[in-house]
Amino acid sequence: MGIVGLVWRFFKAFLLTKAGAAVRILALEHQLMILQRSVKRPKLHRRDRMLWAWLSRLWPDWRSALMIVQPATVVAWHQKGFRLYWRWKSRRKLGRPKVEADVRELIRRMSKENPTWGAPRIMSELLLLGHKVAESTVAKYMVRQRKPPSQTWRTFLENHVKEIAAVDFFTVPSVSFRVLYVFLVLRHDRRRIAHFNITAHPTARWAGQQIVNAFPHDEAPRFLLRDRDGIYGKDFSDRVKGIGIEEVLSAPRSPWQNPYVERLIGSIRRECLEHVIVLNEDHLRRILTEYLAYYHDARAHLSLERNSPVPRSAQLPSEGKVVAKSYLGGLHHLYTRAA
Repeated sequence: MGIVGLVWRFFKAFLLTKAGAAVRILALEHQLMILQRSVKRPKLHRRDRMLWAWLSRLWPDWRSALMIVQPATVVAWHQKGFRLYWRWKSRRKLGRPKVEADVRELIRRMSKENPTWGAPRIMSELLLLGHKVAESTVAKYMVRQRKPPSQTWRTFLENHVKEIAAVDFFTVPSVSFRVLYVFLVLRHDRRRIAHFNITAHPTARWAGQQIVNAFPHDEAPRFLLRDRDGIYGKDFSDRVKGIGIEEVLSAPRSPWQNPYVERLIGSIRRECLEHVIVLNEDHLRRILTEYLAYYHDARAHLSLERNSPVPRSAQLPSEGKVVAKSYLGGLHHLYTRAA
């Protein structure tokens, strides 16, 4: 076979291959037209979008091959990929270090517990605790106060607890239905009952004398907290003022403003008087005297770090076996260790 035959065979094979490719392209385009008629919006995956976004950058005639999407859609994919690329590239930003959660909580705690503190004061405390935080960061995480800074009632009472006493009356019916009035004087510092007395006919003069009896030797507190009961008259106020005590009156019908003595009265009722029948005034005096001995020397108070008004020291098991001392006929007990 000569050179002409070889050229003809090559040209014939090229034409057949070209025709086959054209037929194949025609078949594929027909199938795409059917797909476009049957599927309104084809479902594409992320890798499909990435492929066409990549082709649009490398192939100048990429628009001519699009059949199922519009060229504007491919452009939008490319723009979105550009944004995602720069977001990934700039993910490590320089700036302020992240404030740890425990530091943020500590800032909020300090601002709540100290309403008069500002950002510089809290920042100083944090530095002394080993936390290096900017003042602007402290100001950002501080708890905002709705009202001007002011100490709470709890703070006020704790600051003056040694200078505060509270008084109140409560009634006890006897077996003959006679009403007896019990007067209590409570020191706030160790919940110690400075004085109590009982009468069937309370008067302002009698109540004023009880205050004198409670603080005989320059032991008077600075403040005396009481309610607005009519039993406290001018004689009572004059006697209290005469020994240098300032009266603090609670709001009308607000027993929660005199909480310690109200809680004491509730304890006396629940732990003592609800379990006995009072015969007369002398009987009630003996009962309360014994209960108050238990209250001062044995009864543990949560507000006194689970100790009694007269502090008790912890005893180790090596100090001996546990023995019990009964009060009020066995209604309450004091447990100690005996060698």
